[in-house]
Amino acid sequence: MDINLLRSIVTVLALAVFIGIVIWAWSRRNQERFDEAARLPFEQD
Repeated sequence: MDINLLRSIVTVLALAVFIGIVIWAWSRRNQERFDEAARLPFEQD
């Protein structure tokens, strides 16, 4: 196995993980949780 092939595989896997995280973060079913977390600093005790 050539080192350049290994580097290419790692690059493609890293891109796939990045795209997966972006899709997860922009998912509609997570929107309510993220909106609630975004409002936490503004809530008073």
